[in-house]
Amino acid sequence: MPIDILIEGLLFYKSAPQKKAVVLKLFGISEEELTNGLNTLRERLQSGATRLIETDTEIQLVTAPELSPVIEALRKSELKADIGKAGAETLAIILYQGPISRTDIDRIRGVNSSFILRNLQIRGLIERTTAEVGSGYRYLATTALLAHLGVTHKHELPDFSKVANTLEEFSATEITQTL
Repeated sequence: MPIDILIEGLLFYKSAPQKKAVVLKLFGISEEELTNGLNTLRERLQSGATRLIETDTEIQLVTAPELSPVIEALRKSELKADIGKAGAETLAIILYQGPISRTDIDRIRGVNSSFILRNLQIRGLIERTTAEVGSGYRYLATTALLAHLGVTHKHELPDFSKVANTLEEFSATEITQTL
């Protein structure tokens, strides 16, 4: 499979900036192959809805600038809507397990949570941080969310210990079944 398609798939799946060094290692390619792949991808995306952003160390897919008015209107519309069952479920996982990775959230929910996480971030309910080098992003509740819920710390949430323990048991069971 061509490297530009592999890179595009990775960036779409991760929906976050990726270190070039990680991409080199992941696909076992040279810097020249990466550069050629990025150039091909950039050229191919030029007439579509996404663009490739590149710094000295990272690459990322983003929405084309000419779509800004449409994206802004969608964003405003999303903010007015209820977060829904999936949003509440994801928010609960983050409140009781956070900081937690998207991969772990997806494993607990059984579905991809990228869109929900972005929606919750836009609303200022969660934030994305990095824990350790190479471990990816982690999600946690914002102070604004805690204030909205009327608590000063997540441990004050209803049945915090019970829910957190249940989620940890579920995670342990899932890992055991996978092995």
